[in-house]
Amino acid sequence: MVLGIGIDIIEIDRIKKSVDRFGDLFINKIFTETEKEYCLNKKNKYQHLAARFAAKEAIAKALATGWSKGFRWKDIEIYNEKSGLPRVKLLGNLKDFVDKDKSLQITMSHSQNYVTCFAILYSNSSGC
Repeated sequence: MVLGIGIDIIEIDRIKKSVDRFGDLFINKIFTETEKEYCLNKKNKYQHLAARFAAKEAIAKALATGWSKGFRWKDIEIYNEKSGLPRVKLLGNLKDFVDKDKSLQITMSHSQNYVTCFAILYSNSSGC
């Protein structure tokens, strides 16, 4: 059973402008060490940063946590399996938000100028 969905789209240039304007202040506020290591070593680092930004927004919508319930950017970490499949790790205040009876999946896509992410939170139990 679907418990929550979220979607986000962002211009890659918006992330580039934030990095250019605020530098490490922006990067360190939004991204975990794992995300920074992955993204900043890529040829198109802004595309990868934008994908993680959009994923965090989509996940926040799917979880329906909102800022008032303690959501923080770095409580969500996006990483990739060796196959390239994006995965989510919840940390901090969100660490126990998705228990063994729930799953959270994301998919990300990009074009030359935009990145989008779709997140879905669902129950693993078969009962309604």
